[in-house]
Amino acid sequence: MSGKESNFKNAWMHLKKHAGKSNRSELETRIEIGRYNRLGVQTRSDFGVYLSSGDDRVLLPNKYVPERLSIGDSLDVFVYTDSEDRLVATTLKPAGVVGDFVFLIAKDVAPFGTFMDWGLEKDLLVPRNEQQDRMEPGKKYLVKICRDNRTNRVYGTTQISANCDKNTRELKVGQQVDLIVHSITTIGIMAVVDNRYYGMMYANETYQKLFIGDTCKGYIMRIREDGKIDLSMKKPGYSSVPKSAEVILYRLNKSGGFIPCHDKSTPEEIRNKFSMSKKEFKRAVGNLYKKRLIELKNNGIGLIK
Repeated sequence: MSGKESNFKNAWMHLKKHAGKSNRSELETRIEIGRYNRLGVQTRSDFGVYLSSGDDRVLLPNKYVPERLSIGDSLDVFVYTDSEDRLVATTLKPAGVVGDFVFLIAKDVAPFGTFMDWGLEKDLLVPRNEQQDRMEPGKKYLVKICRDNRTNRVYGTTQISANCDKNTRELKVGQQVDLIVHSITTIGIMAVVDNRYYGMMYANETYQKLFIGDTCKGYIMRIREDGKIDLSMKKPGYSSVPKSAEVILYRLNKSGGFIPCHDKSTPEEIRNKFSMSKKEFKRAVGNLYKKRLIELKNNGIGLIK
C-alpha cells in the first residue's frame, strides 16, 4: 500500500472512531465544506493566507494564493479536508461540489476504496461500501459527491439510485428535465433527473442513440407511487406534434419529397427514419395532411408541391 493510501486509511479510521465526539470547531458549521465559499483575506503566514468567515478562518496554501492578493480582499475558494482531516481552501476547480453527479476516472484501487480524479490535489475517495460494483483503474464512473455529516469528510458514491431524492412532489407530468445517462439495460435507459432524482426511459420512448455519460433533455411521462419516474424524449400528449411535424417535413425535403413510410410500417422503421414513436408519427402525419402539406400514398408519404 502506498504512503498516500496508508495515511488516508489511518485518517479515515480515526474519523470513524471519534465521529461521535463533539469537538468539531464552529468553523465547520459556518463554512460550507465541499462547496465554494466567498471568504475574506484575514492574515498572512509562512504557509499561505488565512481566509475568514466572521471569526472563523481556513488556510489557503501559498501555491494557491493569487498574485497581488491583499489583506481585506475577498476570494472564491473551494473548501474541503486534507488527508489529515484539516480544513483547507483551494482555488482549483473540482469536477463538482457536494450533491452533484459527475463522471470521474478511477485512478487507484485500494482494499478500502477507490480514488477518483476530480481535479484536486487530494483525490476523491469512493469507500468500498459505497461502490455499486467493483471499480477498475482507468474506467469512468458516475459518482455522486457526498459529505459525511458526522465527520465532514467529502466522499463519493456510485450507488446512484439509492442516493437520489425519492420525494417527487415538486415534479409534474409533462415537465421538461435535464438527464444524465447512468446505465443502459435491455428495458431502457436509467438516468439521473435534474441532478436530484432517478428515472427510467423505456426503449420505445428513446428516439435517438444515447450512451452512458450523455446529457440530454427529456420529459416526465408519469410519477409512480414509489417515487420512480418514467421518462420520454418527447413531451406527452399533443403538444409535441408540431415539432414532430417539422421533423417529418425536414426529412421529406432531404429525401426528395417522398419517404416509404405509412400507417402499416413497423415502429422500428418509423423510429429509424424519424426518431419518434409510431403513435407520434401518425399524429404528426395527420396534422400535416389536414394542412394540405403532404399527401398519403399506398407506399408512403410525399410532399405536395
